[in-house]
Amino acid sequence: MREFIVEADGGSRGNPGPAGYGAVVIDAATGETLAERAEYIGIATNNVAEYRGLVAGLRAAHELDPAARVRVRMDSKLVVEQLSGRWKIKHPDMKPLAAEAARVFPPDRITYEWMPREQNKHADRLANEAMDAGKRGEQWSPAAPEGRGAATSAAPPRGRDQPPQSRTVTTPGGEAAKAEADVRAAQHVATAPQPTVGWGAAPDMGAPTTFVLLRHGETPLTPQKRFSGSGGTDPSLSDVGREQAERVAAALAARGTVEAIVASPLTRTRQTAAAVAARLGLDVAIEDGLRETDFGAWEGLTFAEVQERHPEDLKTWLASPKAEPTGGGESFAATARRIATTRDKLIASYAGRTVLLVSHVTPIKSLVRLAIGAPPESLYRMELSAASLSAVAYYADGNASLRLFNDTSHLR
Repeated sequence: MREFIVEADGGSRGNPGPAGYGAVVIDAATGETLAERAEYIGIATNNVAEYRGLVAGLRAAHELDPAARVRVRMDSKLVVEQLSGRWKIKHPDMKPLAAEAARVFPPDRITYEWMPREQNKHADRLANEAMDAGKRGEQWSPAAPEGRGAATSAAPPRGRDQPPQSRTVTTPGGEAAKAEADVRAAQHVATAPQPTVGWGAAPDMGAPTTFVLLRHGETPLTPQKRFSGSGGTDPSLSDVGREQAERVAAALAARGTVEAIVASPLTRTRQTAAAVAARLGLDVAIEDGLRETDFGAWEGLTFAEVQERHPEDLKTWLASPKAEPTGGGESFAATARRIATTRDKLIASYAGRTVLLVSHVTPIKSLVRLAIGAPPESLYRMELSAASLSAVAYYADGNASLRLFNDTSHLR
């Protein structure tokens, strides 16, 4: 029976803040690095990132050999103690991630041990590379020939542009011996397990969890382009909005793929969701995390009116996603944290299913932004129409795919 060592780490620059994870799978017998995984996951906490790194590392090990034994090494005392069964898992964000990690390998074939942070340099480097990539609006990708040699966490981390470290041993007649060693090394590189690249090479990970994202239909405030968040008058759908809801309901019924419906608690989303639910014969679950941003004192005002009354606040708000609207509204950064937590909760609850999420402009844009690893400023560059459909698929390895954005063909 093969034995793997999985070393994993995660980090958040802000806690919560821009976060990423890294994981490496090592052959316990040879010390050879077999696989690397890393991903920028958007706004999250350190603990969420650490758990996501662990899950990614375990899944990578499972892909290599589902029958292997696994020894997990992490510098997170929390994760190690919780998954060893010595500490209770109390935080609601941690429970589904811990359950996901526990499902990858049978419990009798996995052990957890803590190690000092300085010994977890490999996974830590990958996590930081992922966060750096996210800052650039990219997702992390392995740099060849990274991960092909016998580097372990005890080895000093190499930069992406440096060649693999090597060591030459001088012996009598050393040139011939060195040449033979080079041939063996080349043969090893050619036959070593390759990381999956592209859709065609990916292993079968089962059905993804797919969120079909529906913005609610028009309200009286929509055509006037007034700020309408969760702190305002909570308007109902207009006549146009109700017709839009019926049209999107008919389109979704024709497709026949939606298995569950979850809606924001605001009136306009509940009314839109009810129209779809009536066509599909489904119930509507309410999720507070899908509510729109609270725009504070700007609720009900047009952009021009806000510019006239609160010019400096508006300028600051447009320049930074951390800025709050006048009067103690919710920043886009705070909304993104809420949406990321809600996303993870719903993925755990509806794993492998297609779910209609009926929500608002900012939550839907945030889900799209996080899925593609775009910077926060991208929110200002997306157009999302009333009663439009978008879709994001989430895979078991932690990756996401944007499949549809701002589709309004059903309204024409």
